[in-house]
Amino acid sequence: MKDYLERPEIMARAKREHRGYPIHGEIAIFLLVFLVGSIFELIIVLPPQVVMMLTNETYMNAVRLGDMELINQATMEIVASDGAMVISLFAFAGIILAALLLGRWVDKRKLATYGFRKKGMFAEYGLGLVIGFVMFSAAVLICLATGSLKMALNVGSLLMLFLFFLGFMVQGMGEEVLCRGLLMVSLSRRYSIPAAILTNSLVFAALHLGNDGVSVLALINLTLFGVVASVYFIKRGSIWGVAAIHSVWNFVQGNFYGIRVSGMVLKNSVFNSELVSEGTLINGGDFGLEGGLAVTVTLLVCLVIFWKMPGKNTAAAGGAGEEEAGAEQDKTEQARAEKPETEQVQAEQAEMEQNKAE
Repeated sequence: MKDYLERPEIMARAKREHRGYPIHGEIAIFLLVFLVGSIFELIIVLPPQVVMMLTNETYMNAVRLGDMELINQATMEIVASDGAMVISLFAFAGIILAALLLGRWVDKRKLATYGFRKKGMFAEYGLGLVIGFVMFSAAVLICLATGSLKMALNVGSLLMLFLFFLGFMVQGMGEEVLCRGLLMVSLSRRYSIPAAILTNSLVFAALHLGNDGVSVLALINLTLFGVVASVYFIKRGSIWGVAAIHSVWNFVQGNFYGIRVSGMVLKNSVFNSELVSEGTLINGGDFGLEGGLAVTVTLLVCLVIFWKMPGKNTAAAGGAGEEEAGAEQDKTEQARAEKPETEQVQAEQAEMEQNKAE
């Protein structure tokens, strides 16, 4: 099967370093990483949430009364609070850690093959932030133009907004490392790029099956988002940009426009948005805009634009550098091989001269 997209150097390097495993093996490694990462997330989330419960007057009163209904209600309020939400976003660091550690030990992957390029990383990330903001804003404009969305200014806590932004930076990077950096690149070692893109995008959508308000269209859009993110990752040859797109897409959706993020409600936002019930097909209803046609149209346009972008950090460019490095290495090895021969000739000549003198 043809690749259709020019293979980036990070994929070519991953393939050179290890042939990879059959698809069921790569999926098994992905699930192992997800399981271990979830345990790491729990370790990060649990201590601060316990502190929040012990310092919550409503929760402690319910415990003293022994009323399970009040305890459950207080627990749900704590878990849904802004503080708990921010902590859960930062906990995605556990996914990143699991992907990098297990990817190295089990999947034979080095850090560079995930797309962590040092050169131009800040420019890539900054560009991704702008692109992500424009992408989701385009979907919002479609909803406003069709009358399926109403908005009003409602600026929340600036400190909490900043913490959410930092949290989404970790969360977006976590999902991109897991799905694009780990799964897609690993699959590309043995299979075609289109197959790697489709597989990781379907898995990415499947991760949201348990979210509130999920629908068939929402799953289609999530798969499409995975395809768009994959193409951008491949074209740029770096994970920084696509992680920024993913992070700011979620942040702008929930904390700027005040819209549900894949079914998740965030209370602290710059705008307060109301989804018109008659426009559910366009605005996505209870799942948020990601469940509607406005996002479908936006993602399809972005896919065409990204597909036509010139590739950066491709295998061809990397290959030229490797040929030069290989030629230099051959010269070095040849010089090392010739050195003992030269020394042997010099020794023989010295011995002949000594015999003549005798």
